[in-house]
Amino acid sequence: MISADETFDGTWPFEPHFSTTAGFRQHYIDEGPEDGEVLVLLHGEPTWGYLYRNMIPGLASKYRVIVPDHMGFGKSATPQDREYTLRSHVENLECLIDALGHKAITFVGQDWGGPMIGAYTARNPEKVQRIFLMNTVLGYGGGKASGGKTPWFQWIEKHASNGTLEGILGEMGSTVLSVMKIIGFQNSAGVTDTWIHAYSAPFPDRESCIGAINFPLDIHEGRFLSFVRETLEQGDIAALRSKPAMLVSGDKDFGIAKDHAISDFKGLFPQAPIVNVEGVGHFCQEDIPDTLVALIDGFVQSNP
Repeated sequence: MISADETFDGTWPFEPHFSTTAGFRQHYIDEGPEDGEVLVLLHGEPTWGYLYRNMIPGLASKYRVIVPDHMGFGKSATPQDREYTLRSHVENLECLIDALGHKAITFVGQDWGGPMIGAYTARNPEKVQRIFLMNTVLGYGGGKASGGKTPWFQWIEKHASNGTLEGILGEMGSTVLSVMKIIGFQNSAGVTDTWIHAYSAPFPDRESCIGAINFPLDIHEGRFLSFVRETLEQGDIAALRSKPAMLVSGDKDFGIAKDHAISDFKGLFPQAPIVNVEGVGHFCQEDIPDTLVALIDGFVQSNP
């Protein structure tokens, strides 16, 4: 776990906040006007809130911006006696948002942020006003990838079959850039010593990598399916479909197939806007932060 006051040479200047309502010490930042509309920005594998560092100031000039680090990532704790599954991450998110008391949330999510947003919204539709997605799926639109598994999940399958996956992902402190490249990191020009330090710092040893190991295994081993089925049966999918939504899709995403993301999105929101961006990878927040800030602002203003 990263020190609470670590700023990574001033590139992460935001005041740390912590909640223990989910049974572990969860870090989040809370920036912008107290009376501003609330945006909750969710990261995925193997990043943390730092992924949004170049978007937070622009969004916080108008909106109240909440950026949590999931259990096992960033400045949040990495308990060794917890399950790291989609279910647990959604339940943690529910605890945090309940503790903060926010309603009429606009979710912004990429990678695992999408499935978390989908499940959270179906389970708590009264608290969600809008959904802005980037290179992800909610998982309830019936979307499929025409070309089979993406390079990322082919890599996961190979190493899981060979028994080498936990060993490789367990060294994320020194391999995080290589792993992100497999998933579709494109902005190599933005990589500095500080960048490497910031993304590798959450993973100083094998135990600290438990969250990063289990995110892809949740998909590969199908552990997430029971929670998705439960949400389909018990959640309010009709309310999920009713939310204003928007998708940004990059053509260099090697983690989630572009046709999967788009077909899943259209299955839920057939009339909602989709923005295709060329030369943009899975970690679009690193590639086009200013563009995303403008798109999010326009989306919120167009859906009062």
